[in-house]
Formats: sequence, C-alpha cells, structure tokens
Amino acid sequence: MNTKLSILFYIKRAKSNSDGKSPIYLRITVDGKRTEFSIKRFVEPEKWSTVQNKMKGNSEEARTINTYLDILKSRIYEIQKDLIHSGKLVNGQVIKNILLGVNERKRTLIPIFEEHNDRMKALIGKEFAKGTYTRYKTCLSHTKEFLHWKYNVSDIEIEEIDHAFIADFEFYLRTEKACANNSAVKYIKNFGKIIRICLANKWLKYDPFISYNSKFIVVDRSFLDEDEIQKLSEKNLEIERISQVRDIFLFSCYTGLAYIDTKNLKHSNIGVGIDGNKWIFTCRQKTKSLSNIPLLPKAEEIIEKYKNHPYCKITGSLLPVLSNQKMNAYLKEIADLCGINKELTFHIARHTFATTVTLSNGVPIESVSKMLGHKSIKTTQHYAKILDSKVSNDMNILKEKLAQKELKMKIS
Repeated sequence: MNTKLSILFYIKRAKSNSDGKSPIYLRITVDGKRTEFSIKRFVEPEKWSTVQNKMKGNSEEARTINTYLDILKSRIYEIQKDLIHSGKLVNGQVIKNILLGVNERKRTLIPIFEEHNDRMKALIGKEFAKGTYTRYKTCLSHTKEFLHWKYNVSDIEIEEIDHAFIADFEFYLRTEKACANNSAVKYIKNFGKIIRICLANKWLKYDPFISYNSKFIVVDRSFLDEDEIQKLSEKNLEIERISQVRDIFLFSCYTGLAYIDTKNLKHSNIGVGIDGNKWIFTCRQKTKSLSNIPLLPKAEEIIEKYKNHPYCKITGSLLPVLSNQKMNAYLKEIADLCGINKELTFHIARHTFATTVTLSNGVPIESVSKMLGHKSIKTTQHYAKILDSKVSNDMNILKEKLAQKELKMKIS
C-alpha cells in the first residue's frame, strides 16, 4: 500500500505568547489530507525561515530546535514504514497519536453488540419484529457467558476475534448451552451480523468467518391433511373463545398468513384483485415483502362471521386475534377435542396452506411462493411438501397423455 507523505514545519504568528514568540506547528499530509498540531516549541518570528522551514542561523537555540525538528521528521517516516509493514491504516491522525504517545482507542465486542441491540429495540415494529430483538438479546447473553467460560473476562477486543473464537463459541453453544444444531447455527449467524458491522466500519481487518461452515438441518414441518382440516371445520365447539381460535386458525390455513400478519389485518387490506374477486393485499411484517392472496370462499366466510365482533368494531381489526401464546395454548386443546394427534401451533396453518390447500391441489410452487411473500422458492420448499398423492396424480395425468400420444401414432 503506497501512501504519499509530506511534512512541513511552520509558525503561527497569530498565536504568539506574551514573550512575542510564535508556536512551531507540524503539518503531516497523507494522500492530500492534512493533520496539524503544535510541537510545543516557540521561536521569535524574525528568526524563522519560511523558505527552509527551520530556525535561521547557527546559534545554540537554532541548533537545538532544528535538531529536534530533524528527529521528529525521521520518526514520522519510521512510523509510516512500520504502519505499512503491519498492514495498518496510514493517515495523519494515526501518525500523530503514535508520535505523541496517545494510545489508539481499542474497540471491544460487548459495547458494539449492546449498541446494535439498543438500535434494534428502538426500531421494533418499524424495521424489526420483537422476536428478532429477543433472539439478539439472548445471543448477547450467550456471548457474555462464553467469554467468562472460555477466557474468564467480561469483554474482548474485537481484533482478538478469529476463526478459533467462532469455532469455540459454537462448541460452547452446543455443549454448555445444549443448543440443537439449528439454534446454535442461528446464534452464530446473529453473531456474524455484529462481525459484519465491525468489518464495514474497518474496525476489523480480517473476517473470522472465512472458512466457517455450519448448516441448518431441514426440519420436517408438520401440517394438516384434508381429513384433519375437515375434522377441525366440522367439530362443534361450544365455548365461544375456543371456536374463535379454531376459526382464525382455519383462516390462516386458507390464506397462508403468519400469526402477526393475520393479527395486523384491517378491512382496508381487502380489495378487488386483477380477476375482479376479493384479495388480501398486505405486507409481511417479518420480511417487508408484499403478499397478495386471492380470498378462498372459506376465508371469506370467516371474515363475514366476525365483521360485527366487538373487538373488530373497537380496533378496526379484520379478525379478533388473541395473543400468540393464548392462541397456541387453545390450539393444543382444540387438537385433543378434534382427535388430531399433532402438536398444533398457529404456524402449522401456514404450512397447511402451502402443502394441503395449494400445492396438493395443483397450484404451482411459484404462485404459492408469491402468496406466502417469500423472496426465494428455496424458502417455500421448507413450507410446501410434495406429497405422494400429488406425485401419483401428476404421474397418472402423464400416463394418460402418453397413452393418447401412442394411440394417435397407431392411428396414423
């Protein structure tokens, strides 16, 4: 890395002291950028040579001052050379700090992580979901505990974070914190964002994540089949609150909306689509991506059922959605009542929409992906499962087409 360095000594006449002497200043220019400061030496203005940038004459005072200036100049070139050899940033401020013995402020991990989390907390509901903030908060807690466990310290300079640190942190999460594979990888991924902040600000020279490789294990997500959806729909639930939760869960089965997106729905989110029918037009809170969904008749019936519900009247909400915790608690009870041997959670409705309601009925995965608000088909594949029954139906259609072609060939 080549840097253009120039050094200039000059006096500031306007800052003369009570004895009429002017302070000598040093100007360091690196690649056109100046850094100026006083060297704490004074000289009578008439004894200073603006041409030679030093004291005139051969007096004892002149020899002492000029020798000091030469020493400073040599020291600056040494500092420049050392910085280049060590691969560090070369600028006037860095040279000044080293020259004056001012220690460069060392950045440490925990304050950077805490500042990130504070900013994220302030943006909950605007750019981030509360659950995302909670995960980063937990990751910070795990990081602090890891530092005590591994190094017996409360913080660490970010320059000390290397590949071994990442590997040891993952090992700690898997062993001491008993995290499953996906949880450990998720926390490491969260930690990686903090490292990327450091790299972007040039506080770190090297990325400790280079050559790091841990992958999520694809989890076989549960969903309801057609028989289970029918059981749920036809079950007579006498308790109003339980029946309400069932209906809203079914609404998600027929729209694919996540819990928070269902809760946030207003009547203004319902409009007329390109086909002249009613659609839901919304923006997913998690990814901020558009999710436009044609309303199936079952979903329309549920909206109609609750349009005059007191909660909807007061809040303007499309449906009377309870807290996610309460919804999931009631869904477990509903599963028992309906004889469904699956651990029912609200998120299963989204998988049910992707697999049973759409993909299994011939809706192309590209359309399913768009309705789910996914940015990648790969994400949709985690939600939508191609069932054997779908493969069988598709292959039967293919058999019929091949048989027709063969028949045509024989006739011709």
